[in-house]
Amino acid sequence: MRAGRWLADHVVMMVAMLVLLYMFLPIFFVVLMSFNDPASRLSYEFDGFTLNNWLDPCGPSGMCASVVKSLQIGFLATLGATVLGTLVAFALVRHRFRGRAATSLLIFLPMATPEVVMGSSLLALFTSAGLSGTLGFWSILVAHIMFCLSFVVVTVKARLAGLDSSLEQAAMDLYATESQAFWRVTFPLVLPGIVAAALLSFSLSFDDFIITNLNAGQTTTFPMYVWGVARKTVPMQINVIGTLMLIVSITIVLIGELNNRRRAAAR
Repeated sequence: MRAGRWLADHVVMMVAMLVLLYMFLPIFFVVLMSFNDPASRLSYEFDGFTLNNWLDPCGPSGMCASVVKSLQIGFLATLGATVLGTLVAFALVRHRFRGRAATSLLIFLPMATPEVVMGSSLLALFTSAGLSGTLGFWSILVAHIMFCLSFVVVTVKARLAGLDSSLEQAAMDLYATESQAFWRVTFPLVLPGIVAAALLSFSLSFDDFIITNLNAGQTTTFPMYVWGVARKTVPMQINVIGTLMLIVSITIVLIGELNNRRRAAAR
């Protein structure tokens, strides 16, 4: 009876742990393979432990250059999409104008459109504009900003919709100007949503392959590099890059959680 009650109380937690373990298995495999010393170029089994992959992460020709290119595009796309998307979100939530409902609908279309359709449409746009011979860094950047924009708008818009407008009114009742009320009250409250949208945009940009491949020209990003070398062999240093990205992601989450706890304790 006691065992049955314990099982009933903990069944949800056990199922959740199993699901999380299943989800993280590929990640654990990536971390493990970053220390692998393959017996041959075509082997993708763990043949032996080595630190050489970490000591020489740029060993494979062109890999680190593709990572740098992805980081550059990711940061610029994140900056552009976050600024534009935040402005659009404020306009949709705080202002009434003709075509507002249609604009909200159009914002969702890139999220629902298959990437191959969006990528080919952008390629057709660049070609019709006479830019087919100059596809590369800037065409990828424009494409990434366009498909990241929708995710930023949706994320920031959700944050804005949950804010209490009376907070700004209270600030102005205390003789704050509109600018002061915005920067000291509204913006700090919206900032977590903006940061979340920026992180999501960077992840989408860094990870994208289909749209990038269709509009890259001669430029090679990290996902394109992985796709290109996978037809012959997969260098173990690719797993090092994946592990580093995982560490950075976990670090950002931990910093955010520690900051939230510090603020909660200060109250």
